Amino acid sequence: MQVSPTRPKKRTKMTMAERLNTLRAGVLGSNDGILTVVGVLFSVAVATTNQFTIFIAGLSDLLACAFSMASGEYASVSSQKDTERAAVAQESELLKTQPDQEAAIVRDYYVSRGVTKQTAQEITDELMTKNPLGTLARIKYDLELGHYMNPWNAAFSSLIAASTGGIFPLFAMTFSPVSIQWPMTILAVTLSVALTGYLSAKLGDGLTKTAIIRNVIVGLITMFIHYRVGLLL
Repeated sequence: MQVSPTRPKKRTKMTMAERLNTLRAGVLGSNDGILTVVGVLFSVAVATTNQFTIFIAGLSDLLACAFSMASGEYASVSSQKDTERAAVAQESELLKTQPDQEAAIVRDYYVSRGVTKQTAQEITDELMTKNPLGTLARIKYDLELGHYMNPWNAAFSSLIAASTGGIFPLFAMTFSPVSIQWPMTILAVTLSVALTGYLSAKLGDGLTKTAIIRNVIVGLITMFIHYRVGLLL
């Protein structure tokens, strides 16, 4: 069977995978922003009672965490995008050199899902005539042509989320009355990490209760460890 790969269709809107990847980066960035900022705040607040010093330390860590998370997401998703493009390029070459073998992969894919061989062959003939490259990218790699993961979306999502997450403990510690700043910060962190746990479970189809409890425990342990570190300063 002689086929020629078609050009990818013009990109329209984000796929579900792309949206989930951006949301995932946001949720993880928010959680990291909360925990890193509260860690610095607790360590510094134990060592000094100067509110300005505490605020500057927390703000500096918030900015550092946000840009660090954004750059990390950009590098990670860029590598994923490069891998996806390389896979599509390889399929394009295989279509030129061994079209019959590629068509057999498509046919076997539908047969493995309960379609009769005759029907599977008819489906294969139609798909490999209309959009061979797109068909193979979807079947072999679960990719949609022109819809690669966007590193900039993930970076900005992580940047904004980490900044937003860090604001909760920063504001609770530095703008609450001094007499209640510790319990207010603990409460703010507990509620915010519970929310990120809930969102991460929903995005990953996990157990929400388990994710919330796990995040809250990690948050409490983080605060305790940094409190003890502050006592040593």
